[in-house]
Amino acid sequence: MATGRPERDSDLGLIARVSGGDRQAFEELYRLYQVRLGRFLANLVRHPQLAEEVLDDTLMVVWERAAGFKGESKLSTWIFAIAYRKAMKALRRYDAPLEDHEADNRASPEDGPEQAFGQTRLRGLLQEAMSELSLDHRTVIELTYFNDLSYREIAEIMDCPVDTVKTRMFYARRQMKRRLDGELPDWI
Repeated sequence: MATGRPERDSDLGLIARVSGGDRQAFEELYRLYQVRLGRFLANLVRHPQLAEEVLDDTLMVVWERAAGFKGESKLSTWIFAIAYRKAMKALRRYDAPLEDHEADNRASPEDGPEQAFGQTRLRGLLQEAMSELSLDHRTVIELTYFNDLSYREIAEIMDCPVDTVKTRMFYARRQMKRRLDGELPDWI
């Protein structure tokens, strides 16, 4: 089912090796997806420990069910769909207070003082605005802007029609724009 695109071909080869029990291939897959999935899950569930747990659960499913990947979608779509379903299930059973996100707002030590302040302020504004979105709206924003997935792929992940994804994006953008009005350049 390869489309001839190098990324797709390498994904198919990698998941085929994982389905054959190749631990090195799984480690490579883990490294490829750990950061993206971690960020997605952290923004989705907003509980660092829960995000780590869901990340591990997701990649365990990938390891155990790699042979079930049929190539009908991109590998990333399949993996993000597993992560999304695992996160929804985890949120239904999780009963703890939200974590303090101050640690996420600290600037990189390489930044100069003005740049560090600007980056910290920007991250804080975006996190605050996104935290006010519903779970569905936050998910659509996260998958679109931070994971570069198409509406079709997001619809597949969230198990809903593409038009529903478009509607959620419309309302999410409108809420973000209203919330950030005057705070940031017009990026939405």
